[in-house]
Amino acid sequence: MSTQPGAPSDTSADTSPRDPAAAPVTRAEYCVIACAEAWRDNGEVLASPMGLIPSIGARLAKRTFSPDLLLTDGEAMLIGLDGTPEGWLPYRRHLTMVTGGKRHVMMGASQIDRFGNQNISCIGDWERPTRQLLGVRGAPVNTLNNPVSYWIPKHSTRVFVERVDMVSGVGHDRAEAAGVTRFHRLPRVVSDLGVFDFAGPDRSMRLVSVHPGVDVDQVRAATGFELAVTGEVPYTREPSPGELRLIREVIDPQGLRDREVRG
Repeated sequence: MSTQPGAPSDTSADTSPRDPAAAPVTRAEYCVIACAEAWRDNGEVLASPMGLIPSIGARLAKRTFSPDLLLTDGEAMLIGLDGTPEGWLPYRRHLTMVTGGKRHVMMGASQIDRFGNQNISCIGDWERPTRQLLGVRGAPVNTLNNPVSYWIPKHSTRVFVERVDMVSGVGHDRAEAAGVTRFHRLPRVVSDLGVFDFAGPDRSMRLVSVHPGVDVDQVRAATGFELAVTGEVPYTREPSPGELRLIREVIDPQGLRDREVRG
């Protein structure tokens, strides 16, 4: 029996479930993929993601291309893929891993500049700030001893600034000036607009990829300094169907990622 053009077809007999991996990839999922890639080929190191999207990314990396990663509960335990404790990680051991370079942390940044100097301490003059933030905390030790990447969920000129108000995490220019570059490494920055490294002039920030739906001019307009761009900038890679199923059905079935990044 035919139906008239525009009339809904009879789907009452179709009881097959929809494939969750068939839905379009969201901006948040591209961010998860970009964060996961930060831990590719890291081997057996402690992955310390700070924030929801990096946490999903670290778990995705361990389930796929970086199976040797160590995950923590954020306190004193090493955990497996299902969150079950697998070992004890006392504070002194944690610090040993930090100072020995056996940890790759992905931190946040209230401000970050072209050389990777990060501020999570205060906005304005530190003697009389207009806003008090977390404080320097462990950022200097992190950046001088083990790999540090950054996750920034809202890319804007208020975050990507010409000069940070106070240095918490140490960037390339200051590490070079202080002669402490031996173990200093900033692999990547991921924002809701794209992915960045520090392969620009004088180890300045360079745009590596833009997330689908974003263009280079949009990134430049949201950045408070001259961003290095080399050639044609590609899109952030697509997640595989298997990776999408892990994100959507196993790691974050509640869809919390879309609350942090809206596409």
